[in-house]
Amino acid sequence: MAWAEVAPPRGLWGVAFSGGADSLALLLLLWAHWPERRGRLRVLHFNHRLRGAESRADARFCRRVCAALGVTYCEDEWAGAHRGASEAEARGARMRFFARESRVVWFGHQQDDIAETMFMRLSRGSGPGGLAAPRPVQSVSAKRVHLRPLLSLKKSELTAALRRLGVTWREDRTNAAPDFFRNRIRTRVLPAWSRAAGRDALAGAALSRQLLEEDDAALDEWLREILPAQTRRGGLDLAPLQGKPRALWRRALHRWLLAEPRAGDLSRVAFEELLGRLMLGRRTCQSLGVAGFAVVEGQALRFETVAARRRNT
Repeated sequence: MAWAEVAPPRGLWGVAFSGGADSLALLLLLWAHWPERRGRLRVLHFNHRLRGAESRADARFCRRVCAALGVTYCEDEWAGAHRGASEAEARGARMRFFARESRVVWFGHQQDDIAETMFMRLSRGSGPGGLAAPRPVQSVSAKRVHLRPLLSLKKSELTAALRRLGVTWREDRTNAAPDFFRNRIRTRVLPAWSRAAGRDALAGAALSRQLLEEDDAALDEWLREILPAQTRRGGLDLAPLQGKPRALWRRALHRWLLAEPRAGDLSRVAFEELLGRLMLGRRTCQSLGVAGFAVVEGQALRFETVAARRRNT
């Protein structure tokens, strides 16, 4: 809400709209709360083409809703849809469509999504940055932002409100199928976890997400203070990190790797090995894929190409 109040009045707002209860509730709330923005709403529907006639019916429903509300409707289809497509592939295609259409995109994620995402990321060992998703205000880049205003509400609360108003929505039957990891968490893990907790576990997960986001932001700010130029392409000065917590070393190394386009994807084991060598101050030459090496000499980390390494040796 605070972000929206200071947003440029002429900017387009994209609204991710699947036709389901969450995204329909979001669209209706935006339409009702900011009537002066209705002409600047661009409702975005992405047809994954994975459910045949049901997918086409979803699109028809979304078009009818937008026509009734008098807002701009924009639709695209996944040209690369294929049988057995993963959740990550479908999400990637959808997010590319959203990015093409609007710099500002609103999403209907709610508290159930927080818990589902947290369990998924816990299973792969995510840190505070990953566990703090989905964020209410997420700066994707300098010019792109994702907004999620419904994170304080549960799915059951949204559907109950829509029913009271006599509003209908589309149900995706595959959301209950065990094909995807998120679905198994939604249908099997969360109900059992909530019963075992004997309390409002979804609200607890939402609070944990908020606290993790605060801690993540604090670590980011601390790192910027001690290494203001640490994301600059080239070397990484290790001297300011001496005596600092391992979390800052980890974050500095991660950002250096992200800023170095020639670096390949390190495995978890390789990353931990390199991090340990950095903290011990050991002279190091570790492969970063086919393009080159991470070289530690003295108090500096730098990238060295394969050709340069051959000349130096």
